[in-house]
Amino acid sequence: MDDKEKDERYMRMALQEARAAFEAGEIPVGAVVVCKDRVVARAHNLTECLGDVTAHAEMQAITSASASLGGKYLTDCTLYVTLEPCVMCAGAIGWSQLSRVVFGAGDDKRGYRRFAPEALHPKTRVESGILADECAALMKSFFKRRR
Repeated sequence: MDDKEKDERYMRMALQEARAAFEAGEIPVGAVVVCKDRVVARAHNLTECLGDVTAHAEMQAITSASASLGGKYLTDCTLYVTLEPCVMCAGAIGWSQLSRVVFGAGDDKRGYRRFAPEALHPKTRVESGILADECAALMKSFFKRRR
């Protein structure tokens, strides 16, 4: 399996998480952390459920991956997330030293690239646009349903 196929496979897992968030009435963002071809964390937004504005999918996934691997640094890991991380999540990604971030849809309103493009760790590689149409469609469907 080549890198593109792996990226799509893991992004589909993140989309499953995003759909779970959707069904729970959460903004549908899902995240998966992979370390050496092994999924070590899966998460989705829990801000409504927990009443916590910091309970974004990325934050939940980073916390879970750190617990799973027994350390705060995720240098050998890739984070797959359906939406471009916000500034808060980009800061956490930077501090955790994730080696790679792969996201689906961009976020022109709240994404880190607009407000803090240097927030990630300097060695972190970023890939965007993986299954972007599917990720964006889920988000649009959620907000259309809410309005």
